[in-house]
Amino acid sequence: MIGGGAYKQKLIPAEEIDAAVSAYLTDRTALTTVAVDGKHIDVAAAVLSQPYTIEVLAREDATPMQKRQVVRTAILLAAVG
Repeated sequence: MIGGGAYKQKLIPAEEIDAAVSAYLTDRTALTTVAVDGKHIDVAAAVLSQPYTIEVLAREDATPMQKRQVVRTAILLAAVG
């Protein structure tokens, strides 16, 4: 299962994803996870698995909303486990 599937099944509340995105963007070195039915998504690993996310986060001209969206998308595309 991927994060998006878990989100559709209501296993991850939107608020938890938003909190994980905020936590990751505040301190990228801290361990940030999203809990899914006894398993986890490692947000840093999710981000690193998406080249476009890495690219946007590295841009100096990327807006805060763009950064939030790419991290959120990385979480939704990540494998749960």
